[in-house]
Amino acid sequence: MSLKDKLDQIRAGAASRIPAATLATMSAATRQLRASGILDTVPGVGASLPPFALPNSRGDIVRSSQLLDRGAVVLTVFRGHW
Repeated sequence: MSLKDKLDQIRAGAASRIPAATLATMSAATRQLRASGILDTVPGVGASLPPFALPNSRGDIVRSSQLLDRGAVVLTVFRGHW
């Protein structure tokens, strides 16, 4: 399955589980973010980031240099509220 197919599947599943009003609010927020030009300022796929140190799920500090010593790093950021 291609990435596009998988993402389409996830979107369809979300649309069937999330109330229509909530989905509309989420879609409007996404459109507003895109229209704001924010995508012009964020690092793109394959971009290099400056060195960083972030807490992991246990609160331990993990440094990018430590990760890069073991190979390539893929960093995923989820926008959300916990």
